[in-house]
Amino acid sequence: MAKATTASPASHSAWSGTPDTAPHAAHRRTPRALDWRKRMSDTVAYALLVYTGLQIMVTMNAMTQGNGSALPLFALVVLVAAIIPLFRHYERHWEQLDDREAADPAYRARFRRDQLAVWLFGIGLPFAVTGLFRVVVALLA
Repeated sequence: MAKATTASPASHSAWSGTPDTAPHAAHRRTPRALDWRKRMSDTVAYALLVYTGLQIMVTMNAMTQGNGSALPLFALVVLVAAIIPLFRHYERHWEQLDDREAADPAYRARFRRDQLAVWLFGIGLPFAVTGLFRVVVALLA
C-alpha cells in the first residue's frame, strides 16, 4: 500500500483562506471613485501627448519630403499653441463640477462625447493641418 504524502506547510505559501485574504489581494486594483473631473484631465493629458508626438512625426515627414519650406515648421508651432486652449476648453467644463456632480453616473454620455472629441482632435488635427499645408505648398510651387 502506497503511503500518502502530505505537503508540509513550509512547502506552500503561508496563505490559506479565501481569495479576498490572499497575499496578493492587497495589491489588487481597487475600484476608483467615479470623478469625471479627473478622468477628463487624464484624457486631455494623454491626448496632448499623442497629439504632440503625431504632430512632430507628421511635420518632420512633411519637412523631409518638401522643398525646404518653413511652412511645416510654422504649422507645428501654430498647432501646438492652438491645441492647448482647445483641450483646455474641454477640461475647464469638467472642472466646474462640484463633488456630487463629479461622481454622478448620469454624466457618462456627456463625458464620452467630450472624450471622443478630444481624441478626434488629438489624432486628426496633425494629419488634417499638415495635409492642408501640403496643399498650400503645392499650389504655391
